[in-house]
Amino acid sequence: MEKRVLGNKGLEVSALGLGCMGLSFGYGKPTEKSEAIALIRAAFEQGITFFDTAECYGPFVNEEVVGEALEPFRKEVIIATKFGFQDGDSTKGLDSSPARIRAVVEASLKRLRTDSIDLLYQHRVDPNVPIEEVAGTVKDLIQEGKVKYFGLSEASAETIRRAHSVQHVSALQSEYSLFYREPEKEIIPTLEELGIGFVPFSPLGKGFLTGAINEETKFEASDFRNIVPRFSEENRKANQTLVDLVKSIAGEKGAAASQIALAWLLAQKSWIVPIPGTTKLNRLTENIGGAKVHLSKEELSNIDLALKNIEIVGARYPQQLQDRVGK
Repeated sequence: MEKRVLGNKGLEVSALGLGCMGLSFGYGKPTEKSEAIALIRAAFEQGITFFDTAECYGPFVNEEVVGEALEPFRKEVIIATKFGFQDGDSTKGLDSSPARIRAVVEASLKRLRTDSIDLLYQHRVDPNVPIEEVAGTVKDLIQEGKVKYFGLSEASAETIRRAHSVQHVSALQSEYSLFYREPEKEIIPTLEELGIGFVPFSPLGKGFLTGAINEETKFEASDFRNIVPRFSEENRKANQTLVDLVKSIAGEKGAAASQIALAWLLAQKSWIVPIPGTTKLNRLTENIGGAKVHLSKEELSNIDLALKNIEIVGARYPQQLQDRVGK
């Protein structure tokens, strides 16, 4: 798989990464440990060198699985993890105090079975701790050799600038896909100006862009999508127009819908690295194939024209979660 560079400090990763959250958290019943390890190792064998986790996925379980899975080839991969929640629990409040950041790093190092974290993100901006203080703490951890690169997640353009003035931000991780294009307005121009890479999570629209979900789909009780307005039955039905577009392009290209969605993201900027997640080996291989699909300028232009006539219905988060983003 081709490589891409996040930021201008030399963080080189595979063009697609693997979002590991769904193996332990957010999308129903967790994957059995041995199966999760097998999937992560299969991703590496197929060219993925960039793996994304966080202390709050589980909590803690996901980091342990990722650490065990990647231990045999630790020096050949880039591991990203995150801090930012009280007690590592995303259902609690935010906590990016310097003491908490340091505690998270020490615990994550052990769970990940490593002596340094390649990319450390602030998971959500904490309004009670100045971002300069957060960036300064990570800067100290980088100087101590416990962290290599600094990232932010779901931060506003202003926060990105303020953090970057203290410690170089190598990557922003936020939602971006054909299903959610808000970052194009202000975030992507800011990242381009500052030389910061972009790591889109949910690049397949939380599964919607694969074409495997319709208004009749039933999610497991613990599946996060049950509380997402965009995934209400009526909104899924309304948003099928987008899926139909992606599937029609996929048919013309002899590709899967997921591959078109990923190829579109990869074509936007050379410093965009999507991190699709999956629990299934066949979907993993399918997603990886998206890095080989090329969309011409004409095809991209046609997609953009079609998108202008498609209105996406429903908020991407319930209000309590929306209040944590874009700060």
